[in-house]
Amino acid sequence: MCVRFSELEGTRIGVWGAGREVRSFAEQLARRLPSAQIAVAAFDEPPSEDVRATLRAPAARIVTVAGDGHGGGDDVLAALSACEVVVRSPGVSIHRPELLELRAAGVPVTTATALWLAERGGEGVIGVTGTKGKSTTAALVFHLARAAGRTAHLAGNIGVPALDLLDAEPAEVTVVELSSYQTADLEIGPQVALVTNLFREHTDWHGSEVTYRAEKLRLLALAGVRVGVINARDALLVEATATGGSGTDVRGSAIAMRRFGAADGWDVAEGAIMHAGTLVAGISELPLRGEHNALNVCGALTALEAFGLVPPPLLESLRGFQSLAHRLEPVAERDGVLWVDDSISTTPESTLAALASFPGREIVLIGGGQDRGQDYAELGRVLADSGARVIGVPSTGARLIASARDAGAPATRAMPAADLQEAVALARTLARPDSVVLLSPAAPSYDNYRDFQERGRRFCALADPRESQ
Repeated sequence: MCVRFSELEGTRIGVWGAGREVRSFAEQLARRLPSAQIAVAAFDEPPSEDVRATLRAPAARIVTVAGDGHGGGDDVLAALSACEVVVRSPGVSIHRPELLELRAAGVPVTTATALWLAERGGEGVIGVTGTKGKSTTAALVFHLARAAGRTAHLAGNIGVPALDLLDAEPAEVTVVELSSYQTADLEIGPQVALVTNLFREHTDWHGSEVTYRAEKLRLLALAGVRVGVINARDALLVEATATGGSGTDVRGSAIAMRRFGAADGWDVAEGAIMHAGTLVAGISELPLRGEHNALNVCGALTALEAFGLVPPPLLESLRGFQSLAHRLEPVAERDGVLWVDDSISTTPESTLAALASFPGREIVLIGGGQDRGQDYAELGRVLADSGARVIGVPSTGARLIASARDAGAPATRAMPAADLQEAVALARTLARPDSVVLLSPAAPSYDNYRDFQERGRRFCALADPRESQ
């Protein structure tokens, strides 16, 4: 059932979680729909004391899965069942038994982003998803749209929460970054839907790799989507949109499909961005490092064309664009050694792209993090063949080291560290002039850090000479 934000007036609402999206939802609800009320707030753990103020719902009943004396575990489903709609934080999986039961009982479950997209009908929106590159690509679409003289907003994971745009002046283009946690149960999609790539990720939330792929790709078949844009170099994407091989078949839909990363459109070849075989700009001229980021530029340009926009000359359009934090971000350079924070790289595939971004330079890689069953065989082979040095930190560092050694790397080039501090200290002893010390973990951060940003900040503090003296 598709629910719009404006349809919530007078309704009894449940929320699960108090993350960024839900807080935005609560604020907009209190200001715009005063007769609606958050009647139930559910949490996995007992919330902080100020949660009622955060949710602007002083009369809300608080229930937790863990139980906290305010209802507790068994009462969560019963409390939410009494609501007319439930708004979940993106981190709350749609596959949880409680949410499955709510839907089976006819209670709509949605997100704040879904409410906003339904309000717009997807009109004027470019949505960007994918395992990796979606934040950078969304930022590029936004930047290039403004360079083309259009008014634009950036929302979702990288920008403001989508519902906050209710307070903004309408724009000609709204770019929304969408995670798989959001695409999994969207009912209305964006006018243009861009998928950057598909790798193994978030299997704990989705339940399996097959389900993860399907819940990413369902974006392309949603109502409201007129054009789908995919990466022609990603075999999974090409197969899925041609045959429905990953659980989503868009062949029967009315949308048009466009591809980037192919010779007949925006592509990367011979060290340059090409358009239908014509050289446009060298990769070295871009404000972003690496071929994978040049491909992100191609995706952004294809999405804009699908939207009906043509930016001015590329290098002029990209002037002033800055790479996002923790994404191949140079931290410091001392004694000829470049320290680079790529904490956002949580898959082997993204770390492989990071390694390829420094051709001709010796790499000292710091990798490892939360274990989600990553396959490090190919990454280990590349590390061994390239002569890179690898330092593995818990929890997956031992497996990463084993893969590099199995591929032929000697023990002197693949070694463990107890934590990030020890890894940085070891990297200082291994790096030589013209080396790159690269934090590109090929794993999430949640075993030791709150998120990849916290991990990246810790690395920056350890790597920056001003902090280490």
